[in-house]
Amino acid sequence: MAFTGKATYSGGSDLPELVEDVSDVIGIVSPHETPFLDHIGDAKRAALSTVHEWVEDTLLANRGQINQTVFSPDPQTVTGLIVDTATVFQVGDLVRPGQSGEVMLITGVDTDLKILQVVRGYGGTTAATLADNMELLIIGNAALEGDDAPDARFTSRVRKRNFTQILTEAVEISGSMQAARAYGIDDEVDFQKQERMRELLRDLENCVINGVAPTGDEQGTSTIRRSMNGMLRLISTNRFAPGAGGIPDGDGAGDDGLNEEVLNAALKAIWDQSSGNIDTILVGGAQKRRINGFASGSRAYLPEDEAYRDLISVYESDFGVCRVVMSRWVPSDTLMLLDSSRVQVMPLQGRSFHFKPLAPAGDSVRGQVIGEYTLEFKNENAHGVISGLAV
Repeated sequence: MAFTGKATYSGGSDLPELVEDVSDVIGIVSPHETPFLDHIGDAKRAALSTVHEWVEDTLLANRGQINQTVFSPDPQTVTGLIVDTATVFQVGDLVRPGQSGEVMLITGVDTDLKILQVVRGYGGTTAATLADNMELLIIGNAALEGDDAPDARFTSRVRKRNFTQILTEAVEISGSMQAARAYGIDDEVDFQKQERMRELLRDLENCVINGVAPTGDEQGTSTIRRSMNGMLRLISTNRFAPGAGGIPDGDGAGDDGLNEEVLNAALKAIWDQSSGNIDTILVGGAQKRRINGFASGSRAYLPEDEAYRDLISVYESDFGVCRVVMSRWVPSDTLMLLDSSRVQVMPLQGRSFHFKPLAPAGDSVRGQVIGEYTLEFKNENAHGVISGLAV
């Protein structure tokens, strides 16, 4: 039987009595997640000034290096060694040259001429062939019984610093817009606050990774904007590239791609000279795919398996267990190795992100979402960066 009642199609395309079918959920597809900030969590305390400082110290060095090319009478019997820095050593030190089995006893130190007098083959060890730039590892000092105390030695503490950066976005809504009914929104001002907050949190993570302070007045002036140095800027000691600095080529043939050999060489280099605990590998999408590929050749699946997983979220090596964190803002050719216990993103006291109402300009509601943050990045030599990787 034909339908004889009123239908939607019988009244034209613009029926005033029909309510539009619009979802109450507003979709946002723009990237706004902050995986690294989520990983390190909130800071334990706030910064108290626009210049945030912290103090670092080191132990007395237990390594030196030979600095001579001519050995007289020969590299296996010479007893006078020129070194880069003689103040590292003191009389009575037992020293191992390079990776040899020899132990030398230091009997004299001339800090002005940077010369060590040594007894070769101490304790019956076999004298090694010395060479320029060979490392001298101090095993320990052997003091004489009843001898006077040696001269006191110490290290100087160093103050490091970073600067706060103001991040802000304005909100302005006309009185009519605030009063009008809108799909999916009960309060237009509140919705705009949330939008701007997402953007500022996104930008804060980007600044923590890639930020750069001005070269002039870092404190900022009425004309110079104050900005923080990010992690990529602050790491100076452990900067690696495939094929350089003891880091092999990505595949041994010069393609500069990331593999386990490259990653572990960098982890070892950091471990060799610091007690930092690398627990975070921060990467972008390109290098995350490379890490996932580490295990591709060894994965096994059963016939009944319905899911194919190609994912590495935690990488465990001899030098630490590392959480792999993927952030959009890491350069595509870069991988960062971090000790997250030494990283804090801190608000200036009372200046974490908040909404500040402003005097209206006519018939509008005005304000700004504002926050001021800095990065505390302790012991930069406890972290590392591998750059120049194939994408």
